[in-house]
Amino acid sequence: MSLAPVKFAYWVPNVSGGLVVSKIEQRTSWDIDYNRKLAQLAEANGFDYALSQIRFTAGYGAEFQHEPVAFTHALLAATTTLKVIAAILPGPWNPAVAAKQLATIDQLTNGRVAVNIVSGWFKGEFTAIGEPWLEHDERYRRSEEFIRALKGIWTTDNFTFRGDFYRFNSYTLKPKPLQQPHPEIFQGGSSRAARDMAARVSDWYFTNGNTVEGIKAQVDDIRAKAAANNHAVKVGVNAFVIARETEAEARAVLAEIIDKADPEAVNAFGDAAKQAGKASPEGEGNWAKSSFEDLVQYNDGFKTNLIGTPQQIAERIVALKAVGVDLVLAGFLHYHEEVVYFGEKVLPLVRELEKRALEALEEVAA
Repeated sequence: MSLAPVKFAYWVPNVSGGLVVSKIEQRTSWDIDYNRKLAQLAEANGFDYALSQIRFTAGYGAEFQHEPVAFTHALLAATTTLKVIAAILPGPWNPAVAAKQLATIDQLTNGRVAVNIVSGWFKGEFTAIGEPWLEHDERYRRSEEFIRALKGIWTTDNFTFRGDFYRFNSYTLKPKPLQQPHPEIFQGGSSRAARDMAARVSDWYFTNGNTVEGIKAQVDDIRAKAAANNHAVKVGVNAFVIARETEAEARAVLAEIIDKADPEAVNAFGDAAKQAGKASPEGEGNWAKSSFEDLVQYNDGFKTNLIGTPQQIAERIVALKAVGVDLVLAGFLHYHEEVVYFGEKVLPLVRELEKRALEALEEVAA
């Protein structure tokens, strides 16, 4: 178990429809005023990061989408300590453009921007915007080159790079980011190619929701591979949080979300998502084994089981930390009020449990 406190991030609702594909009421809005206030509430209630979403086309209940880099900057301008992670999709973005955008934002916000490199899973989206569609492992090869290019541009003068997807000739970016050696680089994915890429180049690896046992297997695999590469990578896990005064209340909310799921939207998302997951050579990428109920929350967030009382959720978070999770990426039904509730009721219990675990380790060491 890491001695550092577990960190918390939230999904930025810069896409309409909330974080579940359901017709249940969601007191959450995708507009900027709502999101500025949310960022401020999250910052005041113990959240370390926010993660903006990247979508180019409507569908699956998400009719409207704000562009993530511009939106990230707006949230950073409204806060003072929160880090915001901008989602970027290789293909539509060139690493030189992304490096310059993010370096400027980093300069303007006192070093608080990060980036999530999304390799892409939705073929229809690429086709709609006229971008070539690569096979599964090729998308991760391109993403790895993208990350290597970002790092080189951010840390090196006269950067030269010869890859299969990107090439640079003695390029120097000035000013470079304030963060040293560079802004944090996140990536997601559950496939072998995703884990292998993270074990070589990424600072953080996001995985879809899963059981503690499933997450442990992924963490053990990626940490062993990273160590073999003389690299270190931290791990974040997706979770949809339903914290209520009683477990019965929390379970009733989950049941209502699923009962009011939009079958057409869930099945359409599921068909595309499962196709992407099974497209990995081993057939076990994101969503490859997700049920209808799992797919009601885009990234298998129900599987992580942060559903119940504050005490139950805190204990499950510390159990995740014990198997190597460094960050919990949370989604909520009603963001404003639930982020505050989480900060007031759940987070103090997490810190108390972490303190007890640390004291127990010190006693053993003594």
